Amino acid sequence: MAHNHHKEHIHETTILEELICHFPYAVFSVAVALILVSFITTPGLQPTALLKKQSHILFHSFHFMHIVFASAGAMITFLRHSKRLWLGVVTSIVSPAFFCILSDVILPYIGGTMLGVHMHWHICFVTELHNVLPFLFMGILTGIALSYHGSEQQGFYSVFSHFFHIFVSSMASTLYLVSHGFDTWYESIGYVFVFLIIAVVIPCTCSDVLVPMLFARAQKD
Repeated sequence: MAHNHHKEHIHETTILEELICHFPYAVFSVAVALILVSFITTPGLQPTALLKKQSHILFHSFHFMHIVFASAGAMITFLRHSKRLWLGVVTSIVSPAFFCILSDVILPYIGGTMLGVHMHWHICFVTELHNVLPFLFMGILTGIALSYHGSEQQGFYSVFSHFFHIFVSSMASTLYLVSHGFDTWYESIGYVFVFLIIAVVIPCTCSDVLVPMLFARAQKD
């Protein structure tokens, strides 16, 4: 019993260390994303309808890139803790599918609705699966390829991919809001920043670190 308790304590500490390690990079990437969005969604420089259409197109681009980084990050983390490739592939499909929808669509939908923005659902995993699958499987293949590198390089790739994972997800979430008419988001930039920390950092960290780590370790217990 004492041995199992000690084992669980080691697992919890390691997971906490991973979360603490990734958190600063995640916050910085959200800040960079907001800077970029402020350049490409400035109201008054183009008609509102055009701004919404442009944001809708850009949302898709960043959402699909989010899927690449999410699936690659999940695979890298999983293979650092387990060599069961088939389970890693399953984890790298299920985890991004859930968390990408959560951070890019569901939470922005809730946030926009709370701000009085007329939102509607647009879930690419349902309506555009033919576009989603190539990005999903290329991300998985990338994660597998990177897992053959040394352990120190894998740690670097894990942080590197997590930074850009948070960045593209922050872009997708904000552009989802703007595409629905929230073109004055900069007037509430403090709220948007905190909202993105909650809506993007937590799901993406779970997708990149927590879920694949738990799935990999569950097979060893």
